[in-house]
Amino acid sequence: MLNIDRDLGRFRDIVKGRVRKDLRKYMSSGELVGRKGKDLVSIPLPQIGIPRLRYGDNKGGVGQGEGEGEGAGQGQEAGDAPGEHVLEVEISVDELAEILGEELELPRIEPRGNQKAAAEKNKYTGISTVGPESLRHTKRTFKQALKRSIASGTYDPKRPYVVPIKDDRRYRTFEVEQKPRSAAVVVYMMDVSGSMGNEQKEIVRSEAFWIDTWLRHNYDDVDTRFIIHDATAREVDRDTFFRTRESGGTLISSAYKLCMQILEDDYPPSDWNIYPFHFSDGDNWSQSDTKQCIELLRDQMVPISNQFSYAQVDSQYGSGQFIKDLKGAFDDEDAVCLSRIPNRESIMDSIKELLGRGR
Repeated sequence: MLNIDRDLGRFRDIVKGRVRKDLRKYMSSGELVGRKGKDLVSIPLPQIGIPRLRYGDNKGGVGQGEGEGEGAGQGQEAGDAPGEHVLEVEISVDELAEILGEELELPRIEPRGNQKAAAEKNKYTGISTVGPESLRHTKRTFKQALKRSIASGTYDPKRPYVVPIKDDRRYRTFEVEQKPRSAAVVVYMMDVSGSMGNEQKEIVRSEAFWIDTWLRHNYDDVDTRFIIHDATAREVDRDTFFRTRESGGTLISSAYKLCMQILEDDYPPSDWNIYPFHFSDGDNWSQSDTKQCIELLRDQMVPISNQFSYAQVDSQYGSGQFIKDLKGAFDDEDAVCLSRIPNRESIMDSIKELLGRGR
């Protein structure tokens, strides 16, 4: 059994090492996004050597005879060299987050608020002479039996056998304690206007997955809300956010207004750590709408957020102006983080920019 556990541990170390080695590839390909379960992620690991068995000559036996059809009976000669295969292995989301944090050198996030809905936790408070056997305190029971034996004169140091009786038994007592749980809400906003193509949306999808993985690792509870916008904004579910194909003009302020409405209705900043993320190609309808966005951010969203993050995807159709306007308005604001994503290979660098402050 020990050998099996040791081998399993070595295999998991190999898997994690391979994931770490190919992390940038996974982050840029979006391969894991559709594989995410509640606690585990299924990861394809190519080029894992699997030994082939070489059998001795088989000169007879069941199944002997000629096969039918062209090339019947033809096959690859057996050998003992490693074969190249693809294995599907499972790794926990927490392990994936650890690898991400180590590779990107991400700092631990210190939650600033607690959700009002607390978790129940059993806190052991004392010892009793009655209780369920599952809570029997073995050390206290033995100690009581030893004291009784010594007091009654039946204890023999040469034969130190102590057998507890019913009156010796001691049990732990506990009370249910309400413990606040650190909670976060992440609001993902994505521009789905005509200038945002499928490639840009795939980049957003991959980056959102890894951001979500890291934040869930840092918090007990994470709520996720999704907003898409062109000239108007609407809240959607996760599947729609990642699969939608829309087009039209762009009014970024529509997304910020809806985001603020969601936060004001459901997530008081005294109880929630708030993370709005906006992805766009930087093409807004007008400078007047950009001015309104900056006012919304400065006066409402940024003051209640741990961090507002804006990531701009390069697009041949977008002007790319919005990130410049935000930089001019919030260059000295620590709670505003801006990042450019020129291509898929830049996802890892962008995530480090957005999460590297540990806010």
